[in-house]
Amino acid sequence: MRNITHIPPEPLKPEKRIFWNPTIISLPYWSENQYLLVSRIVTAGNHQENVICEANVCYVGSAKDAKPGEQPCTEDDLKLLGPAGGMRCASAPLALNVPPTPAEKCHGRYENFVDVPGFHDPRIFWSGKDLRTLHPPLQNLLASSPSHPSLGPLKSYPTLTELTRNPPEARSSIEKNWLLFFQSSGESYIHYDLSYSRNDSSRGRTFAKVLGNGFTTANLTDPLEMSCLFNLDASETDKAKKGGTWHQATNSLRLILCERTDKKCKATEANTVFFAVIHRKFPNYLELPLRYERHFMVWSAVPPFEMLGVSQHPILMANETASGWTQSQVWDDDGNNSAIVAHTKRSRNATEPFGGKDYWAYFTYTVSMAYAWGRSGIEEVSDKNVGYLDDEVMLGIGIDDVGEGFARARAGDLVQCLRACPGRAEATKRED
Repeated sequence: MRNITHIPPEPLKPEKRIFWNPTIISLPYWSENQYLLVSRIVTAGNHQENVICEANVCYVGSAKDAKPGEQPCTEDDLKLLGPAGGMRCASAPLALNVPPTPAEKCHGRYENFVDVPGFHDPRIFWSGKDLRTLHPPLQNLLASSPSHPSLGPLKSYPTLTELTRNPPEARSSIEKNWLLFFQSSGESYIHYDLSYSRNDSSRGRTFAKVLGNGFTTANLTDPLEMSCLFNLDASETDKAKKGGTWHQATNSLRLILCERTDKKCKATEANTVFFAVIHRKFPNYLELPLRYERHFMVWSAVPPFEMLGVSQHPILMANETASGWTQSQVWDDDGNNSAIVAHTKRSRNATEPFGGKDYWAYFTYTVSMAYAWGRSGIEEVSDKNVGYLDDEVMLGIGIDDVGEGFARARAGDLVQCLRACPGRAEATKRED
């Protein structure tokens, strides 16, 4: 994982705000800058605020190790980002002016939320056409493709539009973390829920087709699909891992299950999937979040988007530590850490890290995914959400509710070592 800073080169004033929960979206390859970065600002709690900027990544070391479009880090970059470099706003971040939608069901402990202006925890999706509503400079950029100059794609949502859940009585007091499936046909679907809730066993997995103007169909989940996530505690031997709940975390990306360099590979319904990050959330004794375990979920790319598989084990970045465990416990299968594990067991008053993996990202949660910038000449705007196993993915990661970072990994590495979902149950015929 590497750091992010919102302080641009030659800032006009000191920056004292604290930024977190970064959404990272790659811009088209012909853009001067590489990424759009949207982050929350830590506030006193009486309002919510989010900012946006165009950003670039700098590299440290040899130029042969640099990714497309990256420039060497300057001394000023390293001062702000640390010795590994990272991502930096190219200009001062601007506030996103999105008014809150009217509250309809804020009762009990949620009543105070009605008086907190601003959208609370945004998820920003790149559909290939609608992000211009939030970032107007995208209009000229999207219309200036070197190979397909145009007026830009039509907007599906030219004005603020509230997406809904149908029927209305199915809505919860708090709705969040929805993800969307954007198909090449132009149709889109909202995925609301992954599985049964501990507090509401009637809902289960839920997704719907967007009809227009924010309206949706009722739940389209295959009634014979068996849950991929429900009641995993039954086979869990680690008592500390019982009681977790599953939550959607990021947007989805479309993935073709072969390598871009394989000239024989052609995208088909059979070899194309959607994938996204989901979290398994564990609370402490106060029912506050103790940690979020990162898993990757894979769906079929065509309705009814059958759940195909989920990571067998939680996924950590190389310099990340899971809350609740020491470094040696987290990395006990890492050969470089074996000496630390042995020393910890021998020493009655041992403290970590004994030269092992340092604590850096301790309480983390992943909020966005995007294919990395720089697939020059091989993608248009409509292809930004589509990739191959050898394409790299940028993960936007919140840290401890007071910071942010990002990680980069090959898509194929993220979806390896999956546990297969059970699929459809056999239909039974009732004899009267």
